[in-house]
Amino acid sequence: MTPPRLTALIVVHNEEKNLAACLASCAFADEIVVVLDRCTDGSRAIAAAAGARCLEGAWPDEGDRRNAGIDACAGPWILELDADERATPALAEAIKAFLPTAEPGCVLIPFDNYIGARLVKHGWGAYNGVAAKWCLFEKGCKRWENHSVHPGVTLTGARARLAAPIRHYVDASLSDTFARLNRYSDAAARDAVAAGKIGSGWGTFRRIFSRFYKSYVARAGYREGFYGIALGAFAALYPLLTYLKAREIAAARERAAK
Repeated sequence: MTPPRLTALIVVHNEEKNLAACLASCAFADEIVVVLDRCTDGSRAIAAAAGARCLEGAWPDEGDRRNAGIDACAGPWILELDADERATPALAEAIKAFLPTAEPGCVLIPFDNYIGARLVKHGWGAYNGVAAKWCLFEKGCKRWENHSVHPGVTLTGARARLAAPIRHYVDASLSDTFARLNRYSDAAARDAVAAGKIGSGWGTFRRIFSRFYKSYVARAGYREGFYGIALGAFAALYPLLTYLKAREIAAARERAAK
């Protein structure tokens, strides 16, 4: 049997609402691997029905489960997606054209980000989301760091960029956007306490303004009207909430230790 040239990797936790559409969008891949992290819904049945190879387990950190998924791929090239992301037909054609002559390395793919039905092109990238990601890579050229939220990556090999996008349904509404802010800052606060890097009040105060500037001005969030203001507020509040929550966690642990 011919080994797969391209593996689509999808890492999920209870994503039965999104998974089928994501799987359908990457059906052009030679292999699909779905990592099921503590799923209690119908995600496994949906993945199996689509012919995906499933890896089930429980991973404490985002980086750990993503690296486990990478290791499970037959490769040699991997397209990494989340369940709320869709590989567009244009991207499928671009990847097919790119792979035959590709050098080992990582490929940056742009994102079309949606809040509800609205395509929001500007303002991403200051904690609130990304405008592009290194989603396509040869196995061994990308590894995730071990953090609960926003883990970094280590990239090796050649660099390339495709013009065709991934469609990303970030949030169903602005209410969901700010619910995500609460979840992300919870996880970031736990990471900060675990690492002993809560930071300082002054540094946090400066980041409130620098993050808003990055989202609203540098990333042209102002072009999105009130959606841009909302993304700027997300970017500004994220370091503040993370800092305050981390202080709360640390104080509670100190009291419990007495």
